[in-house]
Amino acid sequence: MRRPDADPPGAAGSTAGARAPGRGGPAPSVQLALATVGFAVNFWAWALISPLGQTYGAAYDLSDVQVSVLVAVPVIVGSLGRVPVGALTDRIGARVMFPAVSALTIVPVLFVGLVADSYPLLLVGGFLLGLGGTTFAIGVPLVNGWFAPERRGTALGVFGIGMGGTAISSFTTVAIADAAGRWAPFVLVAVLLAAYAVVSRALLRDPPTRTATTGAGGLLSRTWATLRIPATLQLSWLYAVGFGGFVAFSVYLPTFLSNAYGLTQGDAAARTAGFVVLAVAMRPVGGTLSDRVGAVPVSAVCFAAVTVLAGVVAFQPDLVPVGTIAFLGLAAALGASSGATFALVSQVAPPGTVGAVTGVVGAAGGLGGFLPPLIMGAVYQLRGDYGTGFALLAVTALATLLFTLGPVRRATARRGG
Repeated sequence: MRRPDADPPGAAGSTAGARAPGRGGPAPSVQLALATVGFAVNFWAWALISPLGQTYGAAYDLSDVQVSVLVAVPVIVGSLGRVPVGALTDRIGARVMFPAVSALTIVPVLFVGLVADSYPLLLVGGFLLGLGGTTFAIGVPLVNGWFAPERRGTALGVFGIGMGGTAISSFTTVAIADAAGRWAPFVLVAVLLAAYAVVSRALLRDPPTRTATTGAGGLLSRTWATLRIPATLQLSWLYAVGFGGFVAFSVYLPTFLSNAYGLTQGDAAARTAGFVVLAVAMRPVGGTLSDRVGAVPVSAVCFAAVTVLAGVVAFQPDLVPVGTIAFLGLAAALGASSGATFALVSQVAPPGTVGAVTGVVGAAGGLGGFLPPLIMGAVYQLRGDYGTGFALLAVTALATLLFTLGPVRRATARRGG
């Protein structure tokens, strides 16, 4: 029986005459670096609106719910778009998809920065801006194909550092906008996207082991086939809570810190960036630990930590030191859990379906990040505090912990993971 990472000579859709990594072909580390940089730049674009949420709110006299919707809208396309983008990556390869999506993302970036001058136009631009978030479903199958199974957790964790694009956005967007104008960060990111599209087209290579999907069925039939893989829905739940929690905090934490603790927009953005940096740094840690001790134990510890820490934050303690410690702990746990989830994807996804499975699981993660900001905004508008929202997060994390220790652990054991 052929190993998933073995070359499939003569297989339909494989790269003819491709050489194995390390035998004169492109170095896997170079491909990993290219994928990570592309992921970061596109995620930077994806997260451009969030740091300016309060600025837009003041400029257009928006309610808390309207601001919540505005910062959450880019998540929709960035989430649901991962399903077709992942399937297309399985079919035509990351070498085509990465530069294409990066180039297309330039359009909504410039639209939001230079054209959108009302709340409805910002919503339209934000919706389309989500295209940058779909690159996750391009990078995972690319990285997965360049590394052996025993190294995929670590490699995918390193690729996950690209989530740091949201931290770059948090650190720089407000400062650049204040210094040069609200348009400036958008133009800067558009230039970087264009540069990456050119470089990635020239240097990116699909792995020699890639087997293109060639079935006659359309996107819906392939998506249905992916959903019928038992691991797909199981891992979707884990990622919806782990990565979804990260996305929710990265887009809504500036608003939360401003409302709950009275921080300035710049201070709130800087603290959010710190949260994101720690979560990003913990993603490869989660992947590496999963390679060594197993993804299920790592996931269980992470969700147990989220349960406890979300319960602490529900009482809205003083920001220093208890609140800061709790939020940093949440960042570490959510980041590590995301790395562990995709270590599981690399183990259980059948050959030729990693992109499709990644698309569905990634969509679940993004959608998991769409709902919490809306809930938080509604809770704050109705009650004047965020306690109920964080209590719901604690309950959800506890349910996910039990699910991980039950069905996910049994399914992974059956597959020898």
